[in-house]
Amino acid sequence: MADDYLRRTAITRPILTTDQQDLLEATITEWKTACNISSRIGWENGETRKTYLQDLAYDTVLEETHLGSQHAILATHQAAAALDGVEAIEDLDEHYKTSRPEFTSNTVKYDTRTMTLFDDGSVSLSTVDGRIRCDLNLPDEEDGYQHEYLNDDEWEVTESTLSKRDGEYYLHLGFRKPKPEKQVERQDDDEDRTVLGVDLGIVNIATTSTAYFASGRELRHQHREFERIRGNLQQTGTQSAHRTIQQMSGRESRYLRDQLHQVANQILEEARTHDCEYIAFENLKHIRERAPPVKEFHQWAHRQLVDLVEYKAEAHGISVEFVDPKNTSRRCPECGHTSEGNRVRQAEFECESCGATQNADYVGAKNVGWRYVRRGLQSSRRTGDSQLALKSGMVTPNRGFVPSD
Repeated sequence: MADDYLRRTAITRPILTTDQQDLLEATITEWKTACNISSRIGWENGETRKTYLQDLAYDTVLEETHLGSQHAILATHQAAAALDGVEAIEDLDEHYKTSRPEFTSNTVKYDTRTMTLFDDGSVSLSTVDGRIRCDLNLPDEEDGYQHEYLNDDEWEVTESTLSKRDGEYYLHLGFRKPKPEKQVERQDDDEDRTVLGVDLGIVNIATTSTAYFASGRELRHQHREFERIRGNLQQTGTQSAHRTIQQMSGRESRYLRDQLHQVANQILEEARTHDCEYIAFENLKHIRERAPPVKEFHQWAHRQLVDLVEYKAEAHGISVEFVDPKNTSRRCPECGHTSEGNRVRQAEFECESCGATQNADYVGAKNVGWRYVRRGLQSSRRTGDSQLALKSGMVTPNRGFVPSD
């Protein structure tokens, strides 16, 4: 059965007192026990259906753990899902030997009956001894990606997960909203469609055909700082240094992902502002093939950014497409002349034929978008104009540049 909802997860940390941490640790322990009880009962009875396993295991879970009634129900459902997964493996390969699922991870599930989010940035969580309420460690900036779901009434909270890792607690908040009817499916083939082109680079991690430039300078600087400190700690070689490296890696990952979320949000804003139905990127496979190993960080950042834009675009009914990036940095978007000599230096483009000068990344973004526009022209089903979104208007194959109103 197809899922009619878009689903997202926002990760944050609850700010806990020592007593609250002890309660959550006890709750996780009881949760694992409850899941294993349910798994054993389901395994012995050959039952993988949630409601049926709930009927079989619920009373035993309540008797043998200190969980509340709703958490007991959730534990039986978690076990049923795991047992169903084992059954699916057996159906695929009857010779594959499976064993009863065991729950050892330091996690516990929450739903809207066991967890409440408040507008002041705090959360209430059920434990083995009543509820606790604590603040969430959210970004100060309102454009932190967690706020995208917390502050938008279209996103509703669903099943979430609390986990403990390296002595820290993390809350993986689940959100959902109905899938939009894709704009590209609503349109007739004879209607115009607008494309936003995006160039991925190093100095500017992303540049759009509407002239939005996302500088990569701070990302590079922070990455180099993390690498420098990590190298010094590795030379130390102590157990304490190793733990510090692990903690640093988590901080670096969270920082970089938050920065990339902000860039992805701005790309989506450009697409929505200019009524774009498509966002065109260069194919990342080609980037990997042509980039030297020293640029592995930028390849990772580009992949992360594209993934973020893809799932954010889906929520707005916008399609993300990919084109071959060959010569997108060498082709003049004004006259079409293509030459290595057009790229004067890293940031500067000057056409040898017509003399047009522009920022090189901006040229790349326009060429990426234009390549997808031209792809649409080759379709036998298309009768209308596709058009490329620019800073101050649109460019179409038939009418040329059309300024915005």
